[in-house]
Amino acid sequence: MEQNDIAVGLDIGTTKIVAMIGRKNEYGKVEIIGIGKSKSLGVHRGVVNNITQTIQSIQQAIQEAEADSGLKISEVVVGIAGQHIRSLQHSDYITRQNPDEVIDGDDIHTLCNQVHKLVMLPGEEIIHVLPQEFKVDGQAEIKEPIGMYGGRLEANFHVVVGQVSSIRNIGRCVKSAGLELSAVTLEPLASANAVLSQEEKEAGVALIDIGGGTTDLAIFKDGIIRHTAVIPFGGNVITEDIKEGCSIIEKQAELLKIKFGSAWPGENKDNEIVSIPGLRGREPKEITLKNLSKIINARVVEIIEQVYLEIKNYGHDEQKKKLIAGLVLTGGGAQLKHLKQTAEYITGMDTRIGYPNEHLAGTTDSETTSPVYATAVGLVMNSLEHGKSNMQESADLSEHVEDESDYAGEQDHDHEPEEHEESTSKRVAKKSIFDKWAEKFKDFLDNAE
Repeated sequence: MEQNDIAVGLDIGTTKIVAMIGRKNEYGKVEIIGIGKSKSLGVHRGVVNNITQTIQSIQQAIQEAEADSGLKISEVVVGIAGQHIRSLQHSDYITRQNPDEVIDGDDIHTLCNQVHKLVMLPGEEIIHVLPQEFKVDGQAEIKEPIGMYGGRLEANFHVVVGQVSSIRNIGRCVKSAGLELSAVTLEPLASANAVLSQEEKEAGVALIDIGGGTTDLAIFKDGIIRHTAVIPFGGNVITEDIKEGCSIIEKQAELLKIKFGSAWPGENKDNEIVSIPGLRGREPKEITLKNLSKIINARVVEIIEQVYLEIKNYGHDEQKKKLIAGLVLTGGGAQLKHLKQTAEYITGMDTRIGYPNEHLAGTTDSETTSPVYATAVGLVMNSLEHGKSNMQESADLSEHVEDESDYAGEQDHDHEPEEHEESTSKRVAKKSIFDKWAEKFKDFLDNAE
């Protein structure tokens, strides 16, 4: 099997690192052919804080995925999250030199490039520039301006910003693990790709991905990403609370949460008790399930209220911005019992648990369709899309080779890659904005070494 037929997503989380290998089957669905998982030791709240341990965890996950699939992995798409991520809205425009020609991909590329030049706070870097709606000569609400005539092209952008050092550290870990970084994707966007349907994105939906260290939020309306946020606590904080509240060790707290935990205290009777063995011959501890669910409920309410605050900041109360499809909960934390009911009670919005089986082939192992793997599945899907556009691009280029052989002869190898990119951009109009950003990001990481 050729390397470009497959895609690898690497989800570097706070509690686990997942490497997932997938390919598209003949029906256009994603087939997962290998999966590797390792305990994440060097990441705290989505940010790398121990390079050596993170590299080892990545290598372990990759080896497991390679053994599972029988394939050698060379490049990966990595998800990025963490408390340093923030998003903002920005409007920008360009005046086209020749309004008699139709708008093409280059014009949009120029407009996005202009946004990339925005002055950020010291130590911050723009990760994504996502066009939302375009205006051509004052005509608003245009989703796809390519092929239209117009002199002034304007757009509203959703700009995602992160810390340079955090992004570099992730790049460093991936490179040191012997892998090539093909692209970086914001994790809430990857999870949204895996679990949301197009109808939900049109109607208006908030995706809440509850991970180990962070809770990621992505809001869609009219099929367009409207808001992203990363809230710096997740499932680990609940475990920490149980550990403190019941005076037990972390391993026992985690098991208690998974086996007996519930986000709704009303469920448990007062006489339901679980006994936990004491350490080194000490007396066993008895904990009532009612108390356990009270501890969990307090923290779950806090997380959901934070998320709801972000949804209100986006403007959910306005009729025009109402999220008709409500909330979709995914990630490892979404498996907590009665979480759906608690979220509905706090927000008053329809809620469902998001499983990443929307775009997966029917033969996929049931374990892979767990909410735990939502981000990894989304990264594989992004990578497959990314690969397809690259293939499209090379096909476009090969069509031009015969007509423009003189042009090819003029190309000098001493030219800077940026210049070469600019000269060929006229011919490769189909190249997506995301691909162009990924290339720039790769250069940025190479220079950072």
